[in-house]
Amino acid sequence: MKRLLGHITEVAFAAMRVVVAFNFLGHGLQKLLGLLGGDRFPITSQRGAAGLIETVLGVLILVGLFTSCAAFIASGEMAVAFFLSHYPRGGWPVQNGGELAVSYCFVFLFIATRGGGRFSLDALIGRRAS
Repeated sequence: MKRLLGHITEVAFAAMRVVVAFNFLGHGLQKLLGLLGGDRFPITSQRGAAGLIETVLGVLILVGLFTSCAAFIASGEMAVAFFLSHYPRGGWPVQNGGELAVSYCFVFLFIATRGGGRFSLDALIGRRAS
C-alpha cells in the first residue's frame, strides 16, 4: 500500500509540475511573442524580459530539466513581479490582483525544494549516469 501511495504521489507531483509550467509558459509566450491573446513586448523592456524568463523556465520546468534551479529562479521572478506590479495597488493579493503571482511563487518554491521528481528529464539523466 505504501509503495502504491508513493507512486500516486509521484504521478500527482508530475501532473502538477507539468500543468503549472505549461500555464507559466503561456504567460511567457503572451509577452514574448504576442501569442494566446497577449501583447508582444520588446525583450529589452521589463515585461519582455519577464516573457523570456517565463518562456525558457516554463519549458525547463515542464520537461523537468534543471528543475530545482529553474523553479527557484521562477519563484524569485514571481516574487519580484508581485512586489513591483501588484503590491503598489494594495497590500493584499486579493486586493491588487496578485493572487496568481503569489501562487506561482510558492508552487515554484515547492518544486525547487523537491526537484523534477521521478517523471522528469532530471531523473532520466540521473538514472543513466548511475
